[in-house]
Amino acid sequence: MNIRHQFLFLLLLSLVYQCKDEKKTVPLNLIQKIEKSTPLKVEKAWDSLNKHNVEVFFKEYGKQHKETKVIISTDYGDIQLRLYNDTPLHRANFIFLTKIQYFDTTVFYRIAKNFVIQGGNSDNFQTIKDRYKYGNYKLPTEFRKNRTHSYGALAAARDWKNNPDKQSSPFEFYIVQNKKGAHHLNNEHTVFGEVISGFSTLDKIAELKVGIDEWPEEDVHMKVRILD
Repeated sequence: MNIRHQFLFLLLLSLVYQCKDEKKTVPLNLIQKIEKSTPLKVEKAWDSLNKHNVEVFFKEYGKQHKETKVIISTDYGDIQLRLYNDTPLHRANFIFLTKIQYFDTTVFYRIAKNFVIQGGNSDNFQTIKDRYKYGNYKLPTEFRKNRTHSYGALAAARDWKNNPDKQSSPFEFYIVQNKKGAHHLNNEHTVFGEVISGFSTLDKIAELKVGIDEWPEEDVHMKVRILD
């Protein structure tokens, strides 16, 4: 029974009980009126993101949201990023998560000096709630020969186990901090953007003290906003 039919059933049941008490019947014209005023809702595939419609959703979302520049603000300064149009699913995904303010509940949770800083997750309840809401979906790879792990490259994190297609995590990302790059990760993770301003902030964050799990001793919160 769909939502519409459930609604009609409960409403008619309520009317029947009322009419039983009053020893009346439900008028036919009232039933017809309810039918006409309760249209069946039809959702297009890209109207509601879930793990089954990822490509359809982000292809359509990307057409409607063409922004390519974002800024990550932290207590240590700002980092401006340019997202690539030739990695359209990853670009659209990052814009989508920015606009719903997902990243604002997350932190840079891994800092590996002379390698990468990694963010997009936290133990915040809202972070967990948002990930669950959209079904912890994955993004298909968008490897490009001209998009490599150079200094300042923005790339998607991913699971290495049970992930033969190297699908990306949509929520977690990292920025290459090593000035020589991290080219051993080429064709292992999708590079979908680059730092265009704020390299000093990137290097400053990389200097923070961390524990044995590379989690910084003090959380590095972020706010991400669209620039253009």
